[in-house]
Amino acid sequence: MTVKIDFKKTLDAYRARREEFRVVDVPEMQYLMIDGHGDPNTSPAYAEALKALYPVAYKLKFASKQDLGRDYVVMPLEGLWWAGDMNSFTVSRDKSRWDWTLMIMAPDWIDQQMFEAATKQAGAKGHLARLGDVRLEPLSEGLCVQTLHVGSYDDEAGTLARMHHQFIPDHGLHMVGKHHEVYLSDPRKVAPEKLRTILRQPVRDAAAPHG
Repeated sequence: MTVKIDFKKTLDAYRARREEFRVVDVPEMQYLMIDGHGDPNTSPAYAEALKALYPVAYKLKFASKQDLGRDYVVMPLEGLWWAGDMNSFTVSRDKSRWDWTLMIMAPDWIDQQMFEAATKQAGAKGHLARLGDVRLEPLSEGLCVQTLHVGSYDDEAGTLARMHHQFIPDHGLHMVGKHHEVYLSDPRKVAPEKLRTILRQPVRDAAAPHG
């Protein structure tokens, strides 16, 4: 019998508690990725990105189980978010200015050949406008601060302010890299006030020399 691995339960990087800021060392992992720009609530590019990303993720899962005998739970959607003026992200929440990379983690035994085959299979059942933009790529974040936000995505600003302007500088750390969110809840099925989202910020020791 094939054992189904749930990486949310086995990887420390997917552990977080509400009202607790924690420093974690996130190992290099690989993700299905697709880039875009604009308000995730209204941007056609965002909807098209999701439509391209999920079929590839599920084709990979099925191929892993069938061809390798290694089954796993498809991981939750994740996103890297940034803007030319970060105030439009953390303060004014001007979503029209946001850039993003949507991601789904893929186990390390998934290789480029499997990814290409899964992409081809995903496109066989109908046209997916952004399928060709999906890629399989590693991401190395290393030292990060993260916490669990419970509630609407639009209510994240207060938690982010405490993370960015209190916890991180108070612990001698400096922000680097892109703001990272892990969506543990499906917004189609869960009320906004109950949404569970891991908020993650890569950091480095503020005393360390810049490269």
